[in-house]
Amino acid sequence: MSSLENVLYFQAGLGVLANMFLLLFCIFIILHQRHKLIDLISFQLTFVHIMFFLTGGNIWLADIFESLNIKNEIKCKATFYISRVMRGLSICVTCLLSVLQTVTISPSTSLLAKFKQKVKKYMINAFFYIWLFNLSVSSDILFYVGGFTNVSETKQVKVTKSCSLFPMNYIIRGLIFTLSISRDVFLVAVMLTTSVYMVNILHRHQKQCKHLHSIRNLRASPEKKATQTILLLVVFFVVMYWVDFIISFTSILLWTYDPVFLTAQKFVMNVYPTITPLVQIISDKRIISFLKNLQSKCY
Repeated sequence: MSSLENVLYFQAGLGVLANMFLLLFCIFIILHQRHKLIDLISFQLTFVHIMFFLTGGNIWLADIFESLNIKNEIKCKATFYISRVMRGLSICVTCLLSVLQTVTISPSTSLLAKFKQKVKKYMINAFFYIWLFNLSVSSDILFYVGGFTNVSETKQVKVTKSCSLFPMNYIIRGLIFTLSISRDVFLVAVMLTTSVYMVNILHRHQKQCKHLHSIRNLRASPEKKATQTILLLVVFFVVMYWVDFIISFTSILLWTYDPVFLTAQKFVMNVYPTITPLVQIISDKRIISFLKNLQSKCY
């Protein structure tokens, strides 16, 4: 078990470092250069992933609470609540990223073209609503998560060393589960739809380029590279999401949280926020040129 926990610590450390670097770069771009709307979304997604690591694995935030002498009950509720909110925001912001890129690369003759001028306003409003929605829909966890009391009569299920889940009414649990699943299924469907649309646009663009002999047209445009990056992130997210969903659904049905089972679930949940900043760093020309300039100055 210790080896699995070490893997989680390494994964979380790598994820936090990569996301912190990307977050600082996004702040620099937003404050000092002409930024794009996609930079604001990347900033938000990176922030969400950092908070997800700090709470999702119950690693650092729990230690901070303990050093401040905060009660175990409050610590458990805070870490699980923030983790749930960040998980919901991750899928919502990833969906926004996919929708934004779809609108951005859509041809002027398409139905989406009319949204290009107002997309910034729509996205800012969407940020507010998704935060409000996820803060609200995740509030149920404040009532059935608490500190482990070591009392068998309460039928609590221990999920960490100091936190446990308490029984909840089946109707309430079913309503919350249905609402969360409906949200996730809808957003995944939107991401898959926009992905198919983007693949279709890229395919048509590729066919047009084959009929042209200009080297400039054959080169990958920044929009094309950004689209390919987002497609990779969306597909990767969908795969990891369904693996996590299967594990979570099995735990809910069996009402049991085996330590090895829970560790495997944490690893799967952390894969996407770990890979996302690395993919964005590698694919962003601005970051690559910044690192090259930094390297040349050092030498």
